[in-house]
Amino acid sequence: MALLCELAGIARSSYYKWAARKNNPTPKQIDEQALKEKILECHTQLKGIYGYPRIRVWLKKTFGLNVNHKRVYRLMKELGIRARIRRRKPYFGRREAGITSTNVLNRDFNATAPNTKWVTDVTYLPIGSRFLYLSVIFDLYNNEVVAFRIGRHNNLKLVLETVQAAVHKRKVANLLLHSDQGFQYTHKEYHAFLKRKKIKVSMSRKGNCWDNACIESFFGHLKSECLRLDTFSTEEELVKAIERYIHFYNHERFQQKLNNLSPVEYRTRVA
Repeated sequence: MALLCELAGIARSSYYKWAARKNNPTPKQIDEQALKEKILECHTQLKGIYGYPRIRVWLKKTFGLNVNHKRVYRLMKELGIRARIRRRKPYFGRREAGITSTNVLNRDFNATAPNTKWVTDVTYLPIGSRFLYLSVIFDLYNNEVVAFRIGRHNNLKLVLETVQAAVHKRKVANLLLHSDQGFQYTHKEYHAFLKRKKIKVSMSRKGNCWDNACIESFFGHLKSECLRLDTFSTEEELVKAIERYIHFYNHERFQQKLNNLSPVEYRTRVA
């Protein structure tokens, strides 16, 4: 317990204070002590990225415990722990160039089948005084990362390799691929590739991040639940951390929207 408290970043006195109130604890107090240990285990194992609603589901999935969300909230408050709150990334518009398309997606982020609506974007990954760039394709059916590539340059090559990897992994027909109006996505080679694969193009309105809000939300989770929890000394460390997080996100990170299943679980069970 001392190690769990240290890893969770709370004083041991905060944990033992409630346990030392009586020399002879009641059965309810003993039960709550065991429950607190499990909550601390979740908080420590996942580096504090879950709040009380997700911890409640984690207790159910891991131990088969049905615990009221208010009780989980209260116990977390007594332990002095809370979820790490992610900060919103400001949006900076990109310059238009080349071929543009209309906003066919039109913020309809629901899909009734896999591989019918994909969204894509690139985000930066700080490492020291420089950046790597992460290109992602995201399936709106189950919020799954279909493919991703990491590179030192935010260019057409990075984007094309990501799309090619996604198309190679999945059989696509009647697919809509949505992006912003970044220079890579308006390039003639990008449009030529999508045309050959019979993929319909959709683009956000200029400078409107809400038109691609789902993938912006994913990037926010990645940065708050992965990048801000560790310090990376090398590009290799950063790349491996991103790879681990995306595997966790796809295979383990359950979502309320998906009936508390992970994206892969939802696709394999429901689709």
